[in-house]
Amino acid sequence: MRAIDVHVHLSTPEVLERDSMRAQKETYFKTSLRAMTAAEMAEMYRRLEMKAVIFVIDKEAGSGDPFIGNDYVAKVASEHPDVFIGFASVDPWKGRTAVRELERALTELGLRGLKLQPATQAFYPNDRQFYSVYEVCAKHRVPVLIHTGHTGIGAGTPGGSGIRLRYTRPIPCIDDVAADFPELTIIGAHPSWPWQEEMLAVALHKANVYMDLSGWSPKYFAPSLIQYANTLLQDKVMFGSDFPVLSPERWLKDFEGAPFKDEVRPKILLENARRVLGLP
Repeated sequence: MRAIDVHVHLSTPEVLERDSMRAQKETYFKTSLRAMTAAEMAEMYRRLEMKAVIFVIDKEAGSGDPFIGNDYVAKVASEHPDVFIGFASVDPWKGRTAVRELERALTELGLRGLKLQPATQAFYPNDRQFYSVYEVCAKHRVPVLIHTGHTGIGAGTPGGSGIRLRYTRPIPCIDDVAADFPELTIIGAHPSWPWQEEMLAVALHKANVYMDLSGWSPKYFAPSLIQYANTLLQDKVMFGSDFPVLSPERWLKDFEGAPFKDEVRPKILLENARRVLGLP
């Protein structure tokens, strides 16, 4: 195993057919979101000698897209345990139903974390009415992966298709949750543009906050991100691709040409994620 991709959206035919924004994503990201079976995705990661954190986001309340379910993600992960690590997702607006579902996903289905996307789920992560979701994750000592910064979903459409970026700002949203749940491991997804400096500050200030580098090619990383990844945050940043909108091959190719220190590269690609995910 040479790397762990901590940010992988399942892109099976069953998942993509439920995505009302698929065509818009393809236009914005200038790529074709080709459907792949779970077996094909697994074989791709085996060939790359990687593990992958997989998930599907439950955003039914905000988008109306039907959620394929945590059972589906758990089934895919269980069929390919050598490469896939399954994360649950719940829609926070479902209240106690979401809490019960998360508890079931972690205890009965064997999923290993939680994925939240505040922009498409339309909620502030630091809204205390949703704190019971974090309590479940803290109790079971699993990480929560929370989208931060700009999102390509809805980008370039009138009104951004109703999606509001204000839900994804690291300060106060991620900072508040980290302060209120010091025992909870939080991974801020993406470099968090246009609030990247805020995300760097939160990761530096809060020992329980990490960040993944998904959704951006490393050749576009800001100098400050590379500076902190090479120094003070070298134990807190992790490789993520954001597949299928950015392939792990493309990310790794551009990572080779980016000015990261040789001693830091293994930490970003493998060691930090292995520690955060509790892998042997």
